[in-house]
Amino acid sequence: MRTRVTELLDIRYPIIQGGMMWVGRAELASAVSNAGGLGILTALTQPTPDALAAEIQRCRAMTDKPFGVNLTILPSASPPPYEAYLDAVIASGVRILETAGNNPKAYINKAKAAGVTIIHKCTSVRHALSAERNGVDAISIDGFECAGHPGEDDVGGLVLFAVAARKLRIPVIASGGVADGRGMAAAMALGAQGVNMGTRFCVTREAPIHENIKRALVAADERQTNLIFRTLHNTGRVFKNAVSDEVVAIERRQGGCEFKDIHHLVAGKRGLATLESGDVDSGLVWASQVIGLIDDIPTCAELLERMVAECRDALTEARNAFSSSTTSAAANNAR
Repeated sequence: MRTRVTELLDIRYPIIQGGMMWVGRAELASAVSNAGGLGILTALTQPTPDALAAEIQRCRAMTDKPFGVNLTILPSASPPPYEAYLDAVIASGVRILETAGNNPKAYINKAKAAGVTIIHKCTSVRHALSAERNGVDAISIDGFECAGHPGEDDVGGLVLFAVAARKLRIPVIASGGVADGRGMAAAMALGAQGVNMGTRFCVTREAPIHENIKRALVAADERQTNLIFRTLHNTGRVFKNAVSDEVVAIERRQGGCEFKDIHHLVAGKRGLATLESGDVDSGLVWASQVIGLIDDIPTCAELLERMVAECRDALTEARNAFSSSTTSAAANNAR
């Protein structure tokens, strides 16, 4: 399965595991890469740049295939040493960087000078065009269905992927709302050259998440997510559980909400403890609407092989259906 994305990244299948806080570790990234996709380590999951360098080496011991590192750049009163994390990526010989969050312009030239290929993840076409002008190599664009932060425009993937593919010259990777081969076929029909998945990879055997969390996501349907931080203009999509329900209730109360009112509920370390303990209701679990499409916990290899087969079948069925309808219309016209 060759596309501009497989050629750019030197991978077998155009399927990318998105960078996910606490989840993008060597176990998962190496499994995705070994299966023919692109695994991604999440830089800020590691407490220091040196720890990231060690995690990169650990991943390299598990796979001889390409993998990347995600560096999410967020506004903060006390930001982490982003450039030092980038230096660790470059010094470790990683040649693929996924950036997200704020405009990565400050780091693009340094990464490109070291021969690094940059995929920038964003939620709107206007930001994608800006990143393209700044020199990134591909765009991963998040539809409103996605987990994490879908932006404030509320544009679903069916429209967003098509508009991005129409307006960008560099390859477009569809992110958010994809969990199987049918979704992959739809994204490619809209002009995408690959897909990026987060939630679906969380529900695999290799994902470093407690089995209780995986089973909860399998049991859920597409309605069981919450949108939090809406009133703070920093919308996030998470699994619907006791904690996210409480956050939504606080945001909706009369008089409004400030971040300090919900910080104790949404703290990152609390979410990490949830993923490790399996106590589904004790912290935030980031998840997209694709939980409605997930009904098993396969290995990454099983998932990718199944997705590619489903994608090919779906594209063939669509082509055959179109051919049949065209033939029938021609026959009717001939009569």
